[in-house]
Amino acid sequence: MSFVRTETILDRILTRKVEEVARLMPVLAELRSLAESAPPPRDFAGALSRETVALIAEVKQASPSKGVLIADFDPVRIAQAYAANGAAAISVLTDEDFFMGHLDHLRAVRAAVELPVLRKDFVIDAAQVYEARAAGADAVLLIVMALEDSRLADLQVLARGLGMAALVEVHNEAELERALHIGATLIGVNNRDLRTFREDFGTTARVSAHLSGEEGVLLVAESAMRSPEDVAQMGLLGVNGVLVGEGLLRANDTAAQARAFSGHRRVVRQD
Repeated sequence: MSFVRTETILDRILTRKVEEVARLMPVLAELRSLAESAPPPRDFAGALSRETVALIAEVKQASPSKGVLIADFDPVRIAQAYAANGAAAISVLTDEDFFMGHLDHLRAVRAAVELPVLRKDFVIDAAQVYEARAAGADAVLLIVMALEDSRLADLQVLARGLGMAALVEVHNEAELERALHIGATLIGVNNRDLRTFREDFGTTARVSAHLSGEEGVLLVAESAMRSPEDVAQMGLLGVNGVLVGEGLLRANDTAAQARAFSGHRRVVRQD
């Protein structure tokens, strides 16, 4: 099992994922059976196909760069607040060592809300995709920076074969080209440079412009959105959705913040 070295914090995280995948190998056949027999997934991509900017609201307790985001952490309560206040989908961090997440958080959230749920983790192997579907995930995150093209393509095919969506994350135009090459139709743009942790909305602007002429691609802006004005700015760039965690979780009123982040005007990109 290997991954692409990035010379960022991602390498530490992915090294840990190799160990986690090794622990899944003895139960791989069981995970596959559970995944293939699980109830049908909800339509994650469909939830983002709307006239306004769809909010993918994130459930997470901590991050490596910001530490603990919310001390009184109740994933179900948070997800229900999101669902009742305009969110189109829920993202659940399941990484334990760096984000204080757990797959049980996803299971509990999936049972408590009717929205599609993304497993937000660092997927490098088919076992994690089966594990996600068996736990109820409707979508998985695939990070282009961390995967060779062949592995990226295989994992996307597997996710789709299980009925899930694959949110394929890029950081620049070169990674976008790689994502498009393997047929990705759901692209996430991370506005945070993992080498410097610098945040730049220009990343989404450049990727969106580079998508001109591509039909049938949904674009999701990720990271750095902390105000309704930030979401509105992303809408002017033509994104279909925004994935927001910290900007919601650190608000005094999570429900009110979710409402403020939802329903913003989206300029239709010229495909």
